[in-house]
Amino acid sequence: MIDFSTQYLGLKLNGPIVVSSTPLSESLDNVRRMEDAGAAAIVLTSLFEEQLALESRALDEDLSRGTESFAESLDYLPEQSDYRMSHEVYLEHLRRSKSAVKIPILGSLNGNTPGGWVRFAKDMEEAGADAIELNTYALATDRSQTSSEIELQTLELVEKVCQAVKVPVSVKLSQSFTSIPHLVARLEDVGARGVVLFNRFYQPDFDIEMLEVRPTLHFSTPSELLPRLHWAAILYGHTNIDVALTGGVHSADDVLKCIMAGGSMTMMASALHIHGIEHIGRVLADMQYWLEKREYTSLWETRGCLSRRSVPDTSPFDRGNYIKTLSSYSLRQTMAAF
Repeated sequence: MIDFSTQYLGLKLNGPIVVSSTPLSESLDNVRRMEDAGAAAIVLTSLFEEQLALESRALDEDLSRGTESFAESLDYLPEQSDYRMSHEVYLEHLRRSKSAVKIPILGSLNGNTPGGWVRFAKDMEEAGADAIELNTYALATDRSQTSSEIELQTLELVEKVCQAVKVPVSVKLSQSFTSIPHLVARLEDVGARGVVLFNRFYQPDFDIEMLEVRPTLHFSTPSELLPRLHWAAILYGHTNIDVALTGGVHSADDVLKCIMAGGSMTMMASALHIHGIEHIGRVLADMQYWLEKREYTSLWETRGCLSRRSVPDTSPFDRGNYIKTLSSYSLRQTMAAF
């Protein structure tokens, strides 16, 4: 029997697959099914910064004041009905989820400014969250805002939350930061215990007939996993912080690649929407078959074996691979012509 047990954020996990933040976890029945299918932990759906702001009575009063004259102010924030849970309902669901299963339950906060994050991180801790994932979703749309300012804002936010709670904190990053290794090192310095690679930006589409910009949602595909593997492999062995990979994890091969890159564990969301919650069990069975066939006794015997520090040729992670890739493609195209 293959040993799948591992640790993430100091938590003991019975396997390498954690359910990422998804609306599926809003159902207590689904939470139980996730555990039964083999999920090692569950990150509950996110509580949004904008949602917390809307629930503030003072802000509600400010938003309603003068809206007869300035109709555009009504669209500044989403409608309250856009959110499935109030923060009180969220905390109650967290408590009930903790009571319903034995695996760790992580709370999730989505935003980019300190605001109510510290207070609600404390609320999540008191409700029983085993850890907290800070889902940093920041887009630079102001030309006066520098990349350094964005990083400092993220670091300030993470540090305040880490100082306010005793449970471990992980940070879900975007892949648009200039120097991910440097940022991860600084996140570790301010108290983060883990990073999640990477947040998926849900970019709008353009309707050229109606001349509208509309939000779109597409499930992830395995091809999205490549940059996550790349950065996990670079980080492995150069930081004490745990690294989780999410976005494009669909199959046993995907999970194995993540661990071989140096990841502590993987997260699934889209694959569960596409294939159902029981897909976790099928992936674990496929992994066990692959490992047993190659006479491994533990998944972690493979950890980091394809990381940048483990492979004899590091050029696939560096600029040299850019030339090799283009050259090999050109050569194949030339040979195909004859």
